[in-house]
Amino acid sequence: MNPDLADTIALLTRTPAALNALLRDLPESWTHRNEGEHTWSPYEVIGHLIHGEHTDWIPRAKMILEFGENKAFEPFDREAFKRQGKDKSLPQLLDDFARLRSENLDELRKLHLHERDLSKRGRHPALGVVTLSELLASWAAHDLTHLHQIARVMAHQYRAAVGPWTRFLGVMQCAGHSS
Repeated sequence: MNPDLADTIALLTRTPAALNALLRDLPESWTHRNEGEHTWSPYEVIGHLIHGEHTDWIPRAKMILEFGENKAFEPFDREAFKRQGKDKSLPQLLDDFARLRSENLDELRKLHLHERDLSKRGRHPALGVVTLSELLASWAAHDLTHLHQIARVMAHQYRAAVGPWTRFLGVMQCAGHSS
């Protein structure tokens, strides 16, 4: 599928509401537990998404448009959220994420991107040359990855409780492929 920008924006627009519906007002037993050492809780995933809104998607899109391949993106610190926002409640983080996402999508729309812009290339510090289209598609896929991760982490809390139904519950079979 060659993603249409409007379709990508439609998906990106819905992520904050999906996370809000799933997580707001749940007990911390759901939102602050993880799958074990070196894994993230739903609370931490929201922190990671917020950090990405600040430093990843729109800043990198603007770099592609301004510098092309001549200037590499700043490396993304996937663990930066652990040093930021730890004093906030989950509802505050959900609100922050929704606000930042809305602002970033407004910024994206203000770029008035055309089909020719989507093929413009930038330089990722680890992946090499990437296109704006790939960056924007990755933004949407990143959201879906973390929605999947949150569902998997939450299901993990019932891993033993479901007993023999484990074999019929695909989420229990997933060994985890995102952090």
